[in-house]
Amino acid sequence: MANENVKVHSGSSFDEFLEEEGIREEVESAAIKRVLAWQFEQEMGRQQKTKQAMARELKTSRSQLDRLLDPQNTAVSLDTLARAARVLGKRLVLEVRDQRTVQRSPVRTTYKVVGTTARKKARVTGPESGRNKTTKAQ
Repeated sequence: MANENVKVHSGSSFDEFLEEEGIREEVESAAIKRVLAWQFEQEMGRQQKTKQAMARELKTSRSQLDRLLDPQNTAVSLDTLARAARVLGKRLVLEVRDQRTVQRSPVRTTYKVVGTTARKKARVTGPESGRNKTTKAQ
């Protein structure tokens, strides 16, 4: 075990992983739907509104409301989401933003195992560092 390097962090981000797997958009839309479903459920609870009463006010069936509140079901129209928000006295707000550029982490950490002690070595790289630097810490 003497003098071996143990890689702790490669510097890639979760967004990069999703991009590499080709599932970023799918994961983001599922996360948005989960948040919306949770917000609708929370507001219905706060207003003590039952599913039956909510469906009646939406002029829809209870099964359609269940699809709206299902965090896994991403096939819900914007019109349905906006109507549900309106029934709860809220409004649906959407916006288009610039895509975040996926950047690698500027710090890469490795540990060099020497005997029974480990010495931490951090390498700072990237445009913000000006140049590659190596620092040692214990």
